[in-house]
Amino acid sequence: MTLPPGRPGASGGTWRRFALTLLASVLLTGGALYGFIVTVDPWDVLPLSPPLPRIPITTNARYSMPALARRAEFDSVMLGTSTSRLIQPAVLDGALDARFAQLGMNSASAWEQARMLGLFMRHHPHPRVVMIDIDAAWCRNRPGNLTSPNRPWPEWMYGGSGWAGYLHMADLYALQEAANQFLWLIGAKPQRFGTDGYTSFVPPDDRYDHARVDRAFATWTPPDPTPAPAGADLVAPDSIGLLRAMLSGLPRGTRRLLWFPPASAWLHGPAGSRSMTRALACRRAISAMAAGMADTLVVDFDIPGPIIDDRDNFWDPLHYRLSVARRIMDDLGRIARGGDGGTDAHVLVRNGWRAPDAGP
Repeated sequence: MTLPPGRPGASGGTWRRFALTLLASVLLTGGALYGFIVTVDPWDVLPLSPPLPRIPITTNARYSMPALARRAEFDSVMLGTSTSRLIQPAVLDGALDARFAQLGMNSASAWEQARMLGLFMRHHPHPRVVMIDIDAAWCRNRPGNLTSPNRPWPEWMYGGSGWAGYLHMADLYALQEAANQFLWLIGAKPQRFGTDGYTSFVPPDDRYDHARVDRAFATWTPPDPTPAPAGADLVAPDSIGLLRAMLSGLPRGTRRLLWFPPASAWLHGPAGSRSMTRALACRRAISAMAAGMADTLVVDFDIPGPIIDDRDNFWDPLHYRLSVARRIMDDLGRIARGGDGGTDAHVLVRNGWRAPDAGP
């Protein structure tokens, strides 16, 4: 029996065909998009993706750095927060006889730095140099600093099987970054992040703007001027303990380079304050820890002198200019080869440190 037009049976058939067509379209589109993502593999982490010349593409370095940590062309690593990111592998590779991956990340917690070193070590069990930037991430007790990340963190990239990555590619963020990677591959998008991890996040020196710097300083919370209690140490023992564990786990022959980046004198606080006392306590604790470790060099750039006393060396109280970064790199190269810190730095520990061109 044929139902006349407009009867419920006919309407139901039409809707079934529409639903099936829609479902097929969704599945085909979704499958095509997923195939696009895993083929492009925006973070270069999937076992079966084609060998395309990918670059770091994602603003959140927690996603981009794992691929660099795995690459065989590196034998050394730079770790730290944004205060380390202006240090260039291209400059220090020759000075320290190394091939660095710059894996510093904005606002990296101590936990994140430890996880990054662990990933690098799994793929480079005998690194030549491990260079760690010692700033507030290691010198202050902050909630979550030793247990969690400070930005969205793709845990699946740092542990377990690489095959698990296929489960995490079916989301809009992966699609967005696959599109960005694809646009770069076809020449439609400029490269922003360096293939060794280095990228300048500050303007060039010829664009230095005093008014902008004044505004930046005005937005920062001043250092704690409260006098430190008599006998107060204010060190962060748990952070120092994690750092000791990281460094103690390095194999014999790996050189350890710890350095304190410069910050504007404005950020230090007055003598005797909790802020200044905490900073000095951190230096003593780091020096005491490093003194018992072979092949270790500790350098402090955060000292009274021509760098920190001149506010024109900074974009804000914490972040120095590119010209200062170049001074730091030149100083580190000289110090690594046996020189002193001059007026820019103090050498706090030099324990069995081998000059880069020395033999084993």
